[in-house]
Amino acid sequence: MHVGSFVLAARFPGQGEGEALHRAVRSAEVAEEAGLDTAWVAEHHFVPYGTCPSAITLAALLLGRTRRLRVGTAVSVLPTAHPVALGEQAALLHITSGGRFSLGVGRGGPWVDLEVFGSGLKAYEQGFPESLDLLLRWLREPSVASAGEQFDFREVPVVPRPSECLTDAEGPEVVVACTSPQSVRLAAERGLSMLLGMHVGDEEKAEMVALWREHARAAGRSPDEIRGAAHVSAGVCQIADRRTDAVETLTKAMPGWLRQGLEAHVTVDGRHRAMRDPLAYTELLCGLHPVGTPRLCADRLAATSERTGISRFALLVEGSGDLAATEENVRRLGAEVLPHLG
Repeated sequence: MHVGSFVLAARFPGQGEGEALHRAVRSAEVAEEAGLDTAWVAEHHFVPYGTCPSAITLAALLLGRTRRLRVGTAVSVLPTAHPVALGEQAALLHITSGGRFSLGVGRGGPWVDLEVFGSGLKAYEQGFPESLDLLLRWLREPSVASAGEQFDFREVPVVPRPSECLTDAEGPEVVVACTSPQSVRLAAERGLSMLLGMHVGDEEKAEMVALWREHARAAGRSPDEIRGAAHVSAGVCQIADRRTDAVETLTKAMPGWLRQGLEAHVTVDGRHRAMRDPLAYTELLCGLHPVGTPRLCADRLAATSERTGISRFALLVEGSGDLAATEENVRRLGAEVLPHLG
């Protein structure tokens, strides 16, 4: 089992962006010290829900600040990025980090980002498969041309090639954020592991893993490839000597952050968007994920792994909104939870 942190760089009420980003960087540095496996970096635009607008840029900083920790994007939003530019950056980080970089990609949402970056709603609603396939070709082939609806260009060489990394890894791992049967099928047909969100529990995640395996078999993926898929489960982790204290920490801090963060999202086409109740959502997350004593947290992670077949976790550890409390939470995760997991 591999346990990592989920770095949102969330701006809580009364905080500035610099404070949020400093906490994000420190949480990853402490994650390496504490023995965690990976830091997964989120990406958001124009909202305080997450103040990192470029997951791959922050990932580069964290790779430079660490020596052992794997760093991944969770996720780089493909409809607002050119897949070749993203592929070049991913290859660069893969090579210079000695294979410690994972590229997580996703569709994002129908947000005003699409207008600002000029990609438009069509890139979100229809263009994700073309972008993903072009990105994968860039990471796997020596030269690439494109004649698609979105991207049309002559053949050019791939520089630097990911295979030039001085390790056994031929290229950076690519994972896909999946929230629908369509995205599950897309990932499965391409043999890519999934990143599953923290808003769903074990039963739904188990169903998505089963659906992924079904589509992977139908696409001709080998049994070894299917068995070896390393899906990632996002969640929340807050550790305390009593479960009630851990829940109280999150229910005091997270609703204010969720309210201001989620309300700030603006759709590109004015479509209606229903927002979750922040307190009810916080309470849901506390019930789904490792929130409580170290033993309870270890048991919850082990149970999720057994029920779903998922072996990797990306845990939001900054739910208190406080730097010192976040660092303590990460250290306790490494010292008091990981030893129970083997």
